[in-house]
Amino acid sequence: MAQAREVDELGARLAAIRSRIDSCARKAQRAPEEITLIAVTKTHPAETLKAALAAGATELGENRVQEAEPKILELGRSAARWHLIGHLQANKARRAVKLFDVIHSVDSAALAQRLDRLCGEERRAELPVLVQVDLGGEETKSGAAESELANLAAALRACKHLRSIGLMTVPPFFSDVEQTRPYFKRLRELRDALQAEGCFGETCGELSMGMTHDFEVAIAEGATMVRIGTAIFGERQAID
Repeated sequence: MAQAREVDELGARLAAIRSRIDSCARKAQRAPEEITLIAVTKTHPAETLKAALAAGATELGENRVQEAEPKILELGRSAARWHLIGHLQANKARRAVKLFDVIHSVDSAALAQRLDRLCGEERRAELPVLVQVDLGGEETKSGAAESELANLAAALRACKHLRSIGLMTVPPFFSDVEQTRPYFKRLRELRDALQAEGCFGETCGELSMGMTHDFEVAIAEGATMVRIGTAIFGERQAID
């Protein structure tokens, strides 16, 4: 009974978020289908993830390899499309290659090269990745500086197994969400410049930006992936 109630509650929250995404997209004269909703399940137990899947979630995002691994192994690699959205330490790279469908947080040429080598060793033909860009200059957040993007893009082009599919950013938190707009706009400009150079193949390039607090502004500025946790699952649970 409790599980059924949780599924119903999560289903209602997912529907509400999707409705807001649709509204924002249409207001920006965009197709809602362009935007992927990633349900961010970090700090939540496997049982909650099972309920989210039953409620219709198909894309799940986790921040830490070591936290995600037991959940993914319990639910199954094919249960969802698994996104790593947090900083990836080099010593966790092999596990990330095995566990995740998409990695949003490539922030150096060295990490890209390591992931590419590990894909070869693990016989993984292709790994879609996004470059995380640090636009706020905050010490607590990861990402490549704008000045590093050209070298990183070149490193990705040289990779045999990595497929560069776009950019990601986490802007500073502002109580006035309008203050996030310049960060989202800048990421779009950087994506457009890289796309013009053919960095994303035949695609326009994804923009992974926007969370519970600011995703509507992100969509207005071109987000194609939004990472929503609190609005779906409530406040984060404490973890060790």
